[in-house]
Amino acid sequence: MPEGLVRLCLRTPSSGARSSGFSLGKDGEVGDIGSIVDAAPDVHRDSQAENKPLEARSSCQTEPGIEKQMAEQRLQKVLAAAGIDSRRNCEELIVSGVVRVNRKVVDELPAFVDPDTDVITVHGKRIAAARKVYFLLNKPKGVICTNSDPQGRTKAIDLIRTPERIFCVGRLDVETTGIILLSNDSELANKLTHPRYGLPKTYVVGVKGQITGEQIEKLKKGIWLAEGKTGRASAKILKRGRTESLIEVTIRQGLNRQVRRMLAKVGLPVKSLKRTRIGKLTSRGLGAGKFRTLTGGEIAYLQKIAAGQSARK
Repeated sequence: MPEGLVRLCLRTPSSGARSSGFSLGKDGEVGDIGSIVDAAPDVHRDSQAENKPLEARSSCQTEPGIEKQMAEQRLQKVLAAAGIDSRRNCEELIVSGVVRVNRKVVDELPAFVDPDTDVITVHGKRIAAARKVYFLLNKPKGVICTNSDPQGRTKAIDLIRTPERIFCVGRLDVETTGIILLSNDSELANKLTHPRYGLPKTYVVGVKGQITGEQIEKLKKGIWLAEGKTGRASAKILKRGRTESLIEVTIRQGLNRQVRRMLAKVGLPVKSLKRTRIGKLTSRGLGAGKFRTLTGGEIAYLQKIAAGQSARK
């Protein structure tokens, strides 16, 4: 572990020490690194690392037992996904002492389980693990990619007809349109959204003004943002106009509003932004607001990427 990095852990009676998903840097700055990723290689920087793009500096070593941690989920989430009750009511069931995991009563929170291997019972009856589902949605403008919204706006999950509790794999901002994956497979989602796996995402962007070759080259080489330098991107001009142009950009990261920020840095304000491809998956034949289930071949393709096989193949 690099000097200056402190792992913050939570401990439960049943699960032992667990990573809280935060790192504490040398200067006391706390950063969110998710529940499964050891960000040690990102925190330690030397003179060479400073000049590396974010894509390169985001790769990390897998710790022993990390795959098991990735499969574990909060107990109340697993119960809710199995149709027992709402997540809040499932929390009450747990603390009331009617839930057992591998024959042992679990009545304290937080508690974590692996739904694929642990035997979970409620009132003595074993629950069935939720089946894994995978969808591709063509998100319209104005739809958000969170599972709750105090403003009551339409959510991406509202457009999918399924009894399973699903979530967006990554995000598109409210103004961006195009395809996004939705699933209840948290292990696969965690890997596909990590830049280490290099899943390419392609966007068609309408920008104000006329594009120059110099601007395209800057996008390809990487742009310095607040988080650091972005990885190399693919960029090509689809339509060049005096007041408005159209370009295609492919990135392998998922920073917040990354494409918009990259283009703003090179003097190209975005008028419209649409994601057209995720790896080999495309928006072809999928109208705005429509969705479809992934084929077996498409699921296998994503699982290969999550297993470390290159998305470029």
